[in-house]
Amino acid sequence: MSIQNAIETLTFLADRTPSLTETRASGAFRQLSGYRDGGIFVGHWAGRSEWERHTAGDEIVMVVEGRTTIFFLVGDEEQAASLGSGELVVVPEGTWHRFETPEFVKVLSVTPQPTDHSRDRPW
Repeated sequence: MSIQNAIETLTFLADRTPSLTETRASGAFRQLSGYRDGGIFVGHWAGRSEWERHTAGDEIVMVVEGRTTIFFLVGDEEQAASLGSGELVVVPEGTWHRFETPEFVKVLSVTPQPTDHSRDRPW
């Protein structure tokens, strides 16, 4: 399957928030394939995500189109990495992270499971 074709089937989620329900977000995200203990996913959104972490391995996040900023919680501080089309980042295993996307982003990720979520900043 073409990544671009898979992304074209997604519904743009214009107002992602940390309290977003799975039902409301379902059209904006799609699993392309299983991979090891997780999967390969695509997503298309704007807004701000909840905090998440993956305790079974590193996550790879690649921007296919658009821009986003990913924030990593390192100790007591948030460290930001801005990503544009064609750029990727590896999120280390167990690292809390979140996204801020003012306009839009189309993302491909290789994400281990399970995923922990937190609406508020974890301590």
